[in-house]
Amino acid sequence: MPEASTHAKPGADDFLQLVRQQHRGRLRLYLGACPGVGKTYQMLAKGNRLRKCAVDVVIGYVELHDQRPETTAQVKDLELVSPRLVQYRGTTLREMDIDAVLARKPTVALVDELAHTNAPGSKHHKRYEEVQELLNAGINVISTVNIEHLESLHDIVEQVTGIKVKERVPDEVVMSADQIATVDLSLDKLLRRLKAGKIYAMDRVEVAVDNFFNEKTINRLRDMTLSKTAHYLARKQREASALVDVKYSVGQVAVVLSSRTPDLGSLLRETMRVAARLNAPWHAVNVQTPHDAPGKVDSQVQRGIMEALELAQRMGGNAVVLNGEDEGQALLSFAREYGIVQMVIGRPAKSHLRHWKFHPTLIEVLTRELADVNFLIV
Repeated sequence: MPEASTHAKPGADDFLQLVRQQHRGRLRLYLGACPGVGKTYQMLAKGNRLRKCAVDVVIGYVELHDQRPETTAQVKDLELVSPRLVQYRGTTLREMDIDAVLARKPTVALVDELAHTNAPGSKHHKRYEEVQELLNAGINVISTVNIEHLESLHDIVEQVTGIKVKERVPDEVVMSADQIATVDLSLDKLLRRLKAGKIYAMDRVEVAVDNFFNEKTINRLRDMTLSKTAHYLARKQREASALVDVKYSVGQVAVVLSSRTPDLGSLLRETMRVAARLNAPWHAVNVQTPHDAPGKVDSQVQRGIMEALELAQRMGGNAVVLNGEDEGQALLSFAREYGIVQMVIGRPAKSHLRHWKFHPTLIEVLTRELADVNFLIV
């Protein structure tokens, strides 16, 4: 897999970082627009091709279905690391045995379903965290994921499909892959596979056709997949050219998290999409004023702010808490100091638009003072 370029400033620890990067494994992802397009098959087929080239390949985890004999056939010549069996609420769950894979230390590990949530009590909560541990140990990984599992697309996927996807992967995990290969099938072939029980159990087929596997929904998911892949390729090309550090040449993005803003999760995802288009770093900023002191703001609202800041970090943003007497002035200073070129703000509820008749709103203060900043009011 190709070496990823590095934009680093000279410093005492930079050489150590480069040495560690040399020993870090490479990640190849098969990205699908929806379930059933053949990601697992392609992953296993790639593993078999590598094995024939004398590469040490093992299956760290694979999800097999009895109705997919062509996929199962790809497993027979590959070494399989036995999964962990976990008893949970009367059910036996199969999970990747991360310690066994680390001890085996293959050149390449095939790990299905990157977005999977592990059973309670596992070493890692999410499978992508296990993949990161393998990469850090110098093991190359080939994995699979569908577009609907990307964190930044969560609200859009829900609007398109009517399904609230629970298992999600931070975009940065996907975008940091060394290679991404998209896998797709025509709608006709997808429907034939679906009706043959090769995607879901037969008792789920009718509901799937009504809610997910229709032409309009699949086309929207395909558009998202192509858009995300195009952004990934453009990013890799910019990194490879090493001519301009685009991340800082376009400035930075900020989103304002306020106790008065509804639906902070959607606000963060919109910001993440903006930052991705600009290939820019982004910050989730909350200003703590005397009005936000404990006892003056509902504890549930405060907890929502803290959870939103934690979510911003998991999504690849920088969580910032500022203290100041005036929210507007604190945000103005931050925007000027950090070179913010795009600011995302949630429109507050009508009852919070003005404190009194002639007092300007936060949005009015910021747009008046920051003439060079683009504002997105959500």
